[in-house]
This record gives sequence, C-alpha cells and structure tokens, in this order.
Amino acid sequence: MSSMVSAPGHGTLRRPRAVTADHTRRSLPSGKRVAREALVILFGALLYFFVRGLMETQVALAVANAESLIALEKRLGIFHEPWLQSLIIETDWLVTLFNRIYIFGHWPVIVGTMVWLIWKHTESFPVYRSALLISGAIGLVFFVLLPMAPPRLVPDQGFVDTVTQHSNAYRVLQPPSFTNQYAAMPSLHVGWNLLMGIAIVRHASTRWGKTFGVLMPLVMYIATIVTANHYLLDGVVGSIVALTGLAIAVAISRRGSQRQDRGSQPEFPAPVIGQGWNQRPAA
Repeated sequence: MSSMVSAPGHGTLRRPRAVTADHTRRSLPSGKRVAREALVILFGALLYFFVRGLMETQVALAVANAESLIALEKRLGIFHEPWLQSLIIETDWLVTLFNRIYIFGHWPVIVGTMVWLIWKHTESFPVYRSALLISGAIGLVFFVLLPMAPPRLVPDQGFVDTVTQHSNAYRVLQPPSFTNQYAAMPSLHVGWNLLMGIAIVRHASTRWGKTFGVLMPLVMYIATIVTANHYLLDGVVGSIVALTGLAIAVAISRRGSQRQDRGSQPEFPAPVIGQGWNQRPAA
C-alpha cells in the first residue's frame, strides 16, 4: 500500500511506491542493446585472435622465451609443472576431467556469465565487458612483445599434450586458424575465468553460486598446468592482467557516473512540497 505523508497547509500527499512492475520491466535490457553489446564483444574477440595469430611464425623466439621462463621458475623453486602433470597422467578419468575443464570451462563459462550479467544485473555488465576488452588488449601487448611456447611445445621437457591426444572438442570451440599456439604468457584462460568468478561471487544470490565463483578460477588454473598448456607464472600474470583491466574498467565507470550525476543536478533548487515559487513563507 502507498504510504501517506503530510504537507503543511495541504493535508496529506500520497507517496508513490519505490518500485513498480513497470519499472522492473523498463530495467531489462532492450534487444538493440543486447545486439550492440554482442557485436562489441564479438569484434573484440575477433581482433584478439587475429593479432594473436600474427605471432605464429616466431617459433624459435617463443621456445627461447619459454626456456628462459622455465629457468626463472627453477631459480625461484616453483618449477612444479612436470610433477603436477605426473599426478594425473596415468589416470584416464583424471586426464579426461581436466581436459574437459580446460575446454568447456572457459568460453562457455564466459559467454554464460556475460549473458547472465546483461539479463539479471544490467547495471554491472558494462564494467565486466570493459574489463574483458581492456585485459585482452594488455594481453595482446604481451603476445606481440613476448611470444612464448606452452610447456607441451617445449622440446626435451617431457610434457604430454593431453588435450590434443585425448580430445577434438577444443578444435570446435577454438579453431586452429584463430589460435596462436605460442601465446602462453599471460594465461587469460586463468585471468578471464577469474573475472567471471568475481562477477559471480559479487552478484550470485545463492551459496552454491558463490561457491562456484570461488572454485571455478582455481580449478581452471590447475587445469591449464596439468594439461601442459601454461606455466605456473602464466596464471599469476594472467590474473594480474585481468585485475588491472577490472580496476581500469571500474575507474572509467565511476568517472562516467560522476559526470552523469553532475549533469543531472537541477539548475535551481526544487520548491518545497505544497509551497509554490512565489509563495511567501508563513510568518
């Protein structure tokens, strides 16, 4: 029911409801906006894969950079990738499990989360969309300046390419013509899943949803390593890149909100309810 408020000399006024069904319907995204956002993300993804593909020919440099990274991890005492893969490589169901996580836990999760955000949390969608695009642009700089072979393509290290040997599904989700195999650093498999995990934890309304948001990026991080697609430091740097993109996107969003708030302020103060502009106040 509507609440009643009193106004001096004018009895009572009816206060409108704060939220109405019409308002809820108006808050849903329009078809044009959904189409526009989809085109923006699609264009960004195509540009991302196109630039990645430009570095395919620098195989020798990519392998040399990978060997330098392995040497760094050995100095730091964190070159555990061979040991981690050895934990699953003799168990077929574990290999299959982590292959499927690596294949189906990336783009399907990103697309599903972004669709959920634009439909259920429209006001937050632009931040995560911008974070994906910005971190992708930062990642491209790495791929151009620091091409790097993944563990599975470094000779004499003994890694097994479990995804290629046990599954063809990845070629459907990410065709070879759109991929650059020598773009291991940073791992946006890890970084972008981390962005989606943050979005899910912040906006999910159930405990199961929030738990999924926490565990999903961690499991993907493990999957990138045990499938010999990334090094330990790839995921760390990928997470830093993704969080940097998110921080920039949040800053841009806040600046835009502040400009909008300043532009929406009335030029003159609104009159008091029940008192016209030309009325003199009571003595």
